[in-house]
Amino acid sequence: MATPTFSFCNTDVKLPERFYAHGSPDKASDPKLITYNKPLAKELGLSLDSVGEQQLAEVFSGNQLPEGAEPIAQAYAGHQFAHFVPQLGDGRALLIGELLDSNGKPWDIQLKGSGKTPLSRRGDGKSSLGPVLREYIVSEAMYYLGVPTTRALAAITTGDQVYRETALPGAVFTRVAPSHIRVGTFQYFAHRDDRDGLKRLLNYAVNRHYPEIAEASNLALAFLNKVITAQASLVAKWLELGFIHGVMNTDNTAVGGFTIDYGPCAFMDEFDPGKVFSSIDRQGRYAYNNQPAIAHWNLARLADSLVPLVDPLESKAIDLLETELATFTGQFESQWSMKMRRKLGLVTEEEKDIELIQLWFEYLQLESQDYTLSFRHLADLIHSKTSTYGFAETTQLSHFLDLWNSRLDRQGVSLEEVKKQMNKTNPLFIPRNHQVERAIQQGLKGDYSIFFELNKVLENPFDQQPDKKDYAGPPQPHEEVTQTFCGT
Repeated sequence: MATPTFSFCNTDVKLPERFYAHGSPDKASDPKLITYNKPLAKELGLSLDSVGEQQLAEVFSGNQLPEGAEPIAQAYAGHQFAHFVPQLGDGRALLIGELLDSNGKPWDIQLKGSGKTPLSRRGDGKSSLGPVLREYIVSEAMYYLGVPTTRALAAITTGDQVYRETALPGAVFTRVAPSHIRVGTFQYFAHRDDRDGLKRLLNYAVNRHYPEIAEASNLALAFLNKVITAQASLVAKWLELGFIHGVMNTDNTAVGGFTIDYGPCAFMDEFDPGKVFSSIDRQGRYAYNNQPAIAHWNLARLADSLVPLVDPLESKAIDLLETELATFTGQFESQWSMKMRRKLGLVTEEEKDIELIQLWFEYLQLESQDYTLSFRHLADLIHSKTSTYGFAETTQLSHFLDLWNSRLDRQGVSLEEVKKQMNKTNPLFIPRNHQVERAIQQGLKGDYSIFFELNKVLENPFDQQPDKKDYAGPPQPHEEVTQTFCGT
């Protein structure tokens, strides 16, 4: 049986060898395909329709690498909960190659959970089934919600067990990403004072993500500007959707401005700006409302790494970088206010809009309203003060509705059009924590029916799906998920 060809171009391995370590995936004893993302494969130019399920399982487990694959583990460092670790890197993932999609955009193909790499530390390099199902569901849901993200190409079980607190079925996740260059990748070379490595990395990152600035007079400064803009937009989008990343370490911050690493992530049910789900975030460092400040902090660590490339005079370089960093807050606030206006159906801008937005959030928090559905149902309250959707009909709600309806009237846009636009902006379906957990628990029993159904529902998050309405609702008290866990 012929080995599938992926038409790899593999620019990563053209970098000096100190950027990575060669590795090989462990052999899976009995790989079985759970799912293979055919639409994504088509976008990537992969012609695998004639390949049987078992051979796909062999390929996506790493048992049979495609022709042209050159598996490597990438090196990086990172601040983990503000503590710097100079040597991290891919300890349980292998980048098997890079290819170009139909638009000429590069994508990395990576196997996660395929065994130890030369950069592994104390772990076994394996993944259990639960984290694989979680990342598949959430990363694809984020794509359909319009969030820049890594993608899910395949999920397989290995036929082997991995040992955590108990023995669990092993699995491998095939992740697709515009690159795997992180803030921590720059920190890795900066910490070693490897200026040649930093310069090579900068040129490579610009070529992968921001080729339009390749001729900039100060490339490092122009690069930081691009990363700031991308991160401000990304984190504003997270807040728009009630998403909590859960582990915003610098090694989980992609310089390309997309979401990477879905470990203890979660979507809020009841609105709480201080909400934390991650079991390891005991101080609330990465709480929902802290995410903008943490993004700013992470960008400052990128700026630290770029100092030698900005100007020979360190004090001048720092001044230039600090000036650039100072733009983050304004860019984020602009993105956040624009997205929140849109969620409230505001298509024009007025000075007091922020006060109106804050009044709405105060109501949501005070009455413990569901974050996602509250915006969806608000569209049905245009010029109405009564609701069948569970809103607590308080004086505060009445005050907000008076101000909001008056504000809508001043726009000169039909209320029918406002409602239509709100429903295109505010999702009805998100990967609710309890539904993801249901899919995982059933999957551990060998039943993937909920997993498949949930994925299908999440492909159309803004559309009414009357026969799937149970996937839209918040959890019952006994279903509520209060903690999420890292995939390692």
